[in-house]
Amino acid sequence: MSDTLPVVPHWIGGAERASSGGRLADVFDPARGVVTKRVSLADGDDVAAAVAAARSAFPAWRDLSLARRQAVLFRFRELLESRKGELAEIITSEHGKVLDDALGEITRGQEVVEFACGLAHHLKGEFSEQVSTGVDVYSTRQPLGVVGIVSPFNFPAMVPMWFFPIAIAAGNTVVLKPSEKDPSAANWLALLWREAGLPPGVFNVLHGGKEAVDGLLTSPDVAAVSFVGSTPIARYVYETGTAHGKRVQALGGAKNHMLVLPDADLDLVADSAVNAGFGSAGERCMAISVVVAVDPIGDDLVERIAARIAGLRVGDGRRGCDMGPLVTAQHRDRVASYIDVAEADGATVVVDGRKVRADGEPEGFWLGPTLIDRVPATSRVYTEEIFGPVLAVVRVDSYEEGVALINGGAFGNGTAIFTNDGGAARRFQHEVQVGMIGINVPIPVPVATFSFGGWKDSLFGDTKAHGAEGVRFYTQLKAITARWLDPSHGGVNLGFPRHD
Repeated sequence: MSDTLPVVPHWIGGAERASSGGRLADVFDPARGVVTKRVSLADGDDVAAAVAAARSAFPAWRDLSLARRQAVLFRFRELLESRKGELAEIITSEHGKVLDDALGEITRGQEVVEFACGLAHHLKGEFSEQVSTGVDVYSTRQPLGVVGIVSPFNFPAMVPMWFFPIAIAAGNTVVLKPSEKDPSAANWLALLWREAGLPPGVFNVLHGGKEAVDGLLTSPDVAAVSFVGSTPIARYVYETGTAHGKRVQALGGAKNHMLVLPDADLDLVADSAVNAGFGSAGERCMAISVVVAVDPIGDDLVERIAARIAGLRVGDGRRGCDMGPLVTAQHRDRVASYIDVAEADGATVVVDGRKVRADGEPEGFWLGPTLIDRVPATSRVYTEEIFGPVLAVVRVDSYEEGVALINGGAFGNGTAIFTNDGGAARRFQHEVQVGMIGINVPIPVPVATFSFGGWKDSLFGDTKAHGAEGVRFYTQLKAITARWLDPSHGGVNLGFPRHD
């Protein structure tokens, strides 16, 4: 039966390519629990072919005028806008998130495409006239060459679009290695690039696992690698890539907190906790996974969150449900195991997602929204990234205790405070040791003109994604010192040059 299934190939040099070794992996429809297609898995020859195609395409793309590069970006943006419904359906069929969530993901990625359409402004250098007699100094930003992008399963369109629009607009060529769990979105984007007029080899898609990633990290022809995934793999990518002389931005895991002060609007907090905790089945690096309630509001808040969970419809994302399945059966079982951990650690399981009755096939990878109260800060439910629809509530007695709890964690990706006290909010944004802050905003993902990334074990490298930092990551600065039309060069002088 599986031999008759369609195969998702690599996209190399503007054409489909089967794996040279013939290895394949299953791709599931999570809402049905069945294999719907297979994906090629790269070996060393496939990695070499993808990198060679990108390397060959680089000189012509680098030398193309900014105006002509941006014309391709504009066409890509218009095609994406008109056909993103197709892409949303692909995402839902392989990841499981509901269609509205898939469309939202694409829209956030499209913001970066639109930012890249104006990249000529951000590529401008600086100019200083007459720094010395008859001497001017100016700078330019130039592309790096071949760049690798390794993206996770949870956002098969948005996360790659955080990176490749800026990389391509700046004049680089790209090898994208998407997750093998939901690979088809990357190939759809490759076809869209071709339709937009992007030359062959500028955008390549390489499917696979560790062998493909290691090939990009060690290839002498890859200048930089962007990565999003778990913290252990992010650390490995950073250490391996930099050891091989590459620029690396590696975004890792998260344990995002929502600090709720007693003066907060608890209905707003409850809505926000449910939206941020259970959207995309909690498979978001920016999901709120811990609500830190400053008592005495804990009991009231837990009751309001539980009431909202009761109204959620879990099921197939193509049926108008609120929340879909998890991406694989193995991941579902791993997430569900934390409920047992919580009970063993003395926490209170208020809503048990293992008991959900989903509107979908029985074989789907279902786990409903789970609410766990009074979670000890020593429990693995609190300390580890669960990456699923499990919302933990921790009780504290004061603002200071809540901030200390957040700052004491290993991660520093995103956090939020809910309060009507402007002074407390301003103090929080200054004191909390986290890269992205929300004030009465539960998922503080910055717009594309700002940069995305956390602190501590949530980011390895010193450059974040998209925005101005993305431009800096995908370009290298060149400074030029020039003298013209001065016949008096001063003769031989072995002293250090002075600016007179």
